[in-house]
Amino acid sequence: MLWIKAFHIVFVASWFAGLFYLPRIFVNLAMVPAASVAERERLLLMAGKLLRFTTILAVPALFFGGWLWWVYGIGRGPGNGWMHAKLAIVLLVLGYHHGCAVLLRKIRAGKPMRSHTWYRWFNEVPVLLLLMAVVLVVVKPF
Repeated sequence: MLWIKAFHIVFVASWFAGLFYLPRIFVNLAMVPAASVAERERLLLMAGKLLRFTTILAVPALFFGGWLWWVYGIGRGPGNGWMHAKLAIVLLVLGYHHGCAVLLRKIRAGKPMRSHTWYRWFNEVPVLLLLMAVVLVVVKPF
């Protein structure tokens, strides 16, 4: 079981690394002058590659987490309300990941972008979600 936990933690950390950095690329895209076509294209290429890589990392993170829950029963049974809250956070993280993909598609399509300040705030969401998930798993408050 410890090997599965270790792999789960590594893939979750890697997945979140991508979710932390992708919106930073959006910040830079929002600040690119209209005349800097090459810079915009380079940032879009980076964002696309990072999104694909981050999506690939999410799969084993979810797989190993499901394995811990299904095979080893972690978080199942009475007194494990924390797991329901954690699963809700996982759904929010998946929604955030999907939201990043939608934003990238809109940016690629040339639709109007939000301000760099908006993307900076958007970039804080995965930090809060990770904090809540870790507190729930470690502290198990309910």
